[in-house]
Amino acid sequence: MATATLETTAPVRDTFPINGTDYIEFYVGNARQAAHYYRAAFGFQLIGYRGPETGTRDRASYLLQQGKIRFVLTTAIRADLSPEARRIAEHVEMHGDGVRDIALWVDDARDAFQKAVERGAVPEREPIVARDDDGEVVIASFRIYGDTIHSLVERKNYRGLFMPGFRATAPHFAPSDVGLKYVDHCVGNVELGKMNDWVDFYARVMGFRNMLTFDDKTISTEYSSLMSKVMANGNDRIKFPINEPAKGKKKSQIDEYLEFYKGPGVQHMALATDDIIRSVTALRDRGVEFLSVPTTYYDELQGRVGRIDEPVDTLASLGILVDRDPDGYLLQIFTRPVEDRPTVFYEIIQRKGARSFGAGNFKALFEAIEREQELRGNL
Repeated sequence: MATATLETTAPVRDTFPINGTDYIEFYVGNARQAAHYYRAAFGFQLIGYRGPETGTRDRASYLLQQGKIRFVLTTAIRADLSPEARRIAEHVEMHGDGVRDIALWVDDARDAFQKAVERGAVPEREPIVARDDDGEVVIASFRIYGDTIHSLVERKNYRGLFMPGFRATAPHFAPSDVGLKYVDHCVGNVELGKMNDWVDFYARVMGFRNMLTFDDKTISTEYSSLMSKVMANGNDRIKFPINEPAKGKKKSQIDEYLEFYKGPGVQHMALATDDIIRSVTALRDRGVEFLSVPTTYYDELQGRVGRIDEPVDTLASLGILVDRDPDGYLLQIFTRPVEDRPTVFYEIIQRKGARSFGAGNFKALFEAIEREQELRGNL
């Protein structure tokens, strides 16, 4: 079976309700410079800061926002001052800049954490209550693949900016946004033979369902392949594709990631837009580099996907891919890695009814990634 979709009428079995992605935290080597990149290139606003000036001596965090997307970029200032700062520094030394925390917004963090642990989650941080004059935030966390965690964030009794410890900022440099709205999905890469373990984890611990399955016949080229399963919660606001490498003639993109990240981790985040042409044009003009596909991809595009609203010549000039499923179609494009290590990258996606992930584009995308791997000498 190349692609399998489970029944859309399956009953909701979530272990605890999830309202959405609360934030994604990156551990980075230089948070100030990383924040400037995401502001200048991706159109995020710097809205909050935590660091020595706010009483946190060992690390600094920059809070960025665009639409409903929140990124927290954290760096260690003095790794000798606390175990937390040492953990940040060690994470960066091993992985380079990368995602540490995919935080989930929940109604009751204590209850959600207890239920997750009862079902087999390994605790990272027991529930704590952070307070200031604007109320309180309850937060707890548990481990997932590699050095990545899920924090559970309860903020129903908080009216402040983000959470205690952060101070609002209003810098002079405030570039316009590029139309990014929310996190559509986050993709994790795990070792060979571990994909089903993490599929079982999300099903057992969080009650997620296996929404889609792609085998090595679906996602393959002459040289390499991978396997992927998409886990989703009941309301489909949270979707976690999980990839593992498959045997091929040469090294797959998953193998390359695992080698350079030195283990499992978040490969890419898909950021949704309502106007992908506007978003990609703005991103490209600001220096974001995208993977390119041969122009022949567009020769048979309308024959493959049917009528679409967007001009094909415009999509071709930008390198935007299109795919259709029974519910509609989607448009998507992938950046080149945003680090010197070939690890983290982004997908920009616009859904026009489609609920899938662009299976019809996998071959073109995979070949584009292989061309990049070959240039790096890693294929």
